[in-house]
Order: sequence, then structure tokens, then C-alpha cells
Amino acid sequence: MSARRDVPEFFVYGEPSRPLEVGFLHVETVMERKSLHFGHVAPHQHPSMGQITYWFRGSGTYRIEDETWNFSAPTVSFVPSNVIHGFDVDVESDAFVISISDGMLKTLAPRVDLGLDAPVFITGGRDDAGWAGIGALVDMIAAEYRTHGPAADKVLTGLIGVVLSLIARLGEGSTGLSASPTVALAAALRRAVDRHFRKDLPVGAYVELLATTPHLLDKAAHEVFGSTVKDMLQKRRLLEAKRLLMFTIRPVEDIGREVGFGDPAYFSRFFRRHTGEAPSAWRRRHLEQDARRPA
Repeated sequence: MSARRDVPEFFVYGEPSRPLEVGFLHVETVMERKSLHFGHVAPHQHPSMGQITYWFRGSGTYRIEDETWNFSAPTVSFVPSNVIHGFDVDVESDAFVISISDGMLKTLAPRVDLGLDAPVFITGGRDDAGWAGIGALVDMIAAEYRTHGPAADKVLTGLIGVVLSLIARLGEGSTGLSASPTVALAAALRRAVDRHFRKDLPVGAYVELLATTPHLLDKAAHEVFGSTVKDMLQKRRLLEAKRLLMFTIRPVEDIGREVGFGDPAYFSRFFRRHTGEAPSAWRRRHLEQDARRPA
């Protein structure tokens, strides 16, 4: 096993990684978990969600992959899934952490100005108007989450989308973060999978699309995502199927065709193998859960 795969994977910091629903959101402050880290959050990664971290108080040292910064509030970062990050701060420092499932990020991507497949880290002065806007929006997100929880997903996703676009605006003119060749190739692979997963292309087609070799592509998939390219394609199809089942009224057969399965029976077997439920049963259960949520 490579050193990268020895880096801990968490759900939220200190909790074992677990499967996430398509619309998963979680909001809390860093110091709500201070009994677990006391200001030292060791390098870790989240396999299926990205995070916005907005430091509103204090200072410290932040690490993303192989880069390190000394920072003071206000500072904001966006870290996609499977990107290694950690920090050291004193217990007087604090930040809001907004955790967003990859499924929801894919829904947001066409509507925001920030690229969501590469990390961003921005620190600046309190006098900049952009910082005041981000601070106010993050406060709104935290208040909405505390009051209504994930049931406020429509309001929360709208606010999060604006924050992501403001992060892009604050970062205009910056050079961005460098990435190792393996991490850069993995990010390119994820973008290619997002574009082409419906076509049922063989793995060799992705090798050609990315002008690489089978060995390098396999290495990038394993080291960054802990997966094979084939498994990445299957997970992306499954994610899209869940999104369509949850957020549309399209028939199951149409959804199967949309994600690349010409045979409805094969789609049903694929879905059941990965979730333990037939597509129709999975949809029914989630609709019932949504109906039971408080208004």
C-alpha cells in the first residue's frame, strides 16, 4: 500500500468514513471537535465529499497536499474529495466547516464560477468587500443549518453556491495551487469520467483521452481515489442514477438508459448489487423519508 493510502479517511474529522447520500450536507465549527484534535488536525482526506472552511478568528498553519501556509483570519479554502489536508491552530482560533457530498457538488458545478476539482486557499484583509460577503453568507448557512438541519437543503445549496462563486472572485489573479503529476492526472480523470460515463467507454479510451499510459492512469486512480478506473465509472453511474431517482419522476427504465444501461434488468441488478435495493425500492424509501421531514 502506498503512503498516500495510509492517510486516514474520515466522514467528518474523527469519525470513520461511510457512504453518503446524494444530498448530504453538514455544517459545524472546527472547535466543536476540539476534544478530538486540540487544534492539531492531522493530514487526512474525505473520500466522497468536499469542504469549504472559513476561518473567522485566529491564525495558524494550513496544509493541502504538499503545500503549507501560515494564515490569519479571514481565510477560506475549498478542498475537493480525496485531497489531503490538515492544520495547526491555537484553541482560540475557529472556522466554519461546510461539508458537501460529491453528488451535491456535481449538481452545483454548472451554476458556480469555481472549479470544483482542485483545491483553493485564499487569505486576505478584512477590509475587502468580498470577505464581508463570504462571512455574512457563511453565518447564514450556519444559522439555517442549526435551525432546520439538512431539511433546508434548497436554501443551503443556494447559499453555498453563492459562497463558491465568491471564493472564485476572491481568487481572481492568483496562481492557484500546484499539484503533483499524479494528483493532476487524477483530477483530469475525474473530469473525463464526469463527461463520458454515459457512453460506456472502455478504460483504454480514457488512456487515449488523457494522453497517458495505462500504468500511470491506474496509479493515479489507486493513489488518489483508492479505486480502479472501472470502479470510478461504476460509482459515477450509480451516483447519477441516485440523483435522477431522487430528484426526478422519470421511469426507472429511462434512468437506466440515461446512465448507460440499455437493458433495464441489467441496470436493476447493477443498482441492487451496489445498494442492496432495487431502484424503485430505493426511490420509494427516500421519498418516504423526505415526506417525514419537518417542514
